[in-house]
Amino acid sequence: MSLHSTYDALRHLADSWGLVVMAAVFLAFAAWPFRPGAGDRNAAAARTIFESDDQ
Repeated sequence: MSLHSTYDALRHLADSWGLVVMAAVFLAFAAWPFRPGAGDRNAAAARTIFESDDQ
């Protein structure tokens, strides 16, 4: 297998399945805060900027 054909094979893989994998990872990260049971942790994270440093 020559270097040029290896590049073409990897480029084809990245063009087809790479986009699918990146879209799936993006959707998983975007949906993660909205999963059931995450409300308490999200609320605690939202309040941390208002807590003092004296703790």
